[in-house]
Amino acid sequence: MPTGKGRGIAVGEAFNTFVAQVAEVSIDESGQVHVDRVVCAVDCGTPINPDVITAQMEGGIGFGLGAVLYGAITLKDGHVEQDNFNSYRVLRMNEMPKVEVHIVPSTEAPTGVGEPGVAPLGPAVANAIFAATGKRIHVLPFPKTEAT
Repeated sequence: MPTGKGRGIAVGEAFNTFVAQVAEVSIDESGQVHVDRVVCAVDCGTPINPDVITAQMEGGIGFGLGAVLYGAITLKDGHVEQDNFNSYRVLRMNEMPKVEVHIVPSTEAPTGVGEPGVAPLGPAVANAIFAATGKRIHVLPFPKTEAT
């Protein structure tokens, strides 16, 4: 990939559902991470309602992305500083990456699709940042980094 861009992959399992995600990121000149695209494959047994499965994966990706990029709770003088959305940053609609969801065909018993889409997102993005910069991230939320 070009300088300042990277792809990362991660796989997770929860509630007998397997989810793999590939995140594509770009790092701008200020070091801000932008997640441009996430491709998600989900094996949740027999897909009962594909639209709901897709919506759950998309929602989990958005929720997870907000957490890894902005989800800090800070304390000052023993008190939490964030008390509402004016002081706790969440992912904005214009920051949502392009998401592709691929449902694995299966004849196994149906499994859960609520939370499983959240867990792989952070590791996939961290791996993509590593691919773009050569630097590992070990803290949440992800700090600004430097493009190479």
